[in-house]
Amino acid sequence: MKNFLHIRDIPLKDLKKIISDAKNRKSKRKKLNTLDPDKDSPLKGKILLQMFEKSSLRTRLSFYLAIKQLGGGSLTLRPEELHLGIGSESIADTSKILSTYGNAFMLRTDSDKKLDQFKKYSSIPIINGLSPSSHPTQVLSDIFTIQEIKKKSISKLKLCWIGDANNNMMNSLIEACIKFSVSLNIACPKSYQPNKKLISLIKKQKGKIKIFNKKEIAIKNSDVVMTDKIISLNDKVNKKKKLKSFKNFKVDTKTMNLAKKDAIFLHCLPRGNEVTEEVFLGKQSKVWQQALNRVYVQNSILLYCFSKLR
Repeated sequence: MKNFLHIRDIPLKDLKKIISDAKNRKSKRKKLNTLDPDKDSPLKGKILLQMFEKSSLRTRLSFYLAIKQLGGGSLTLRPEELHLGIGSESIADTSKILSTYGNAFMLRTDSDKKLDQFKKYSSIPIINGLSPSSHPTQVLSDIFTIQEIKKKSISKLKLCWIGDANNNMMNSLIEACIKFSVSLNIACPKSYQPNKKLISLIKKQKGKIKIFNKKEIAIKNSDVVMTDKIISLNDKVNKKKKLKSFKNFKVDTKTMNLAKKDAIFLHCLPRGNEVTEEVFLGKQSKVWQQALNRVYVQNSILLYCFSKLR
């Protein structure tokens, strides 16, 4: 049994195994319908319990399809319908019940502390479907997509992130770039740089990861351009003030033209006004392939958690 909580906690060899397995399973599923189980049905009889304290579309759908394709089943719990959080049942007791009824638990939460508590008290694998500090399943899937399209190791490519660099996506992306030894340029306003702990880690990367305050400099010669919604779900900030801070960080055609000619654009969705319609729906955009690949990577993340990766 293994948890999947943060990129930083997982050995590089295991991350590579997950990506390799996802590639293999995707190639074999070309002849199967969406809900047809894989021929080996490695998780037959297993139940994945899911709970979302924040809205979800891609994570919810991809994990549902993934466990089905592996031969198992899924049950989604609604937090407002449980005793949890209203003072009548502790996380410790809830964890024991979940461990009794299910075989794995995927949580999208508004609290990193809550995620750690479920890990402490559960006897089944815990998967982080997004927390305030981390979005590991999305980032690992993005690495899979990048390598699939570019047909080379991500360590040989140059990534550029434009936008808020102090959020869960960026935290996980930096952790991944450190693990995979990837060149990453970050373009963001000074007040939205990565947190101090990550800045300290970045300084140890010998120039592999760089921070710029101008997108035009950061994006030069990039193979991959990435961004995220400026105002995230449940973002407790002055929205007008934050949007004003990012007025010079929109990804538009002029910006993309500064990257390599064959550069691709990725966005984890949902989108806002951080990217123009022309770029988002343009030839360089691979957002729909990126979204679909979540299913294949979730397949392999689940197998990793059940210690069934080959």
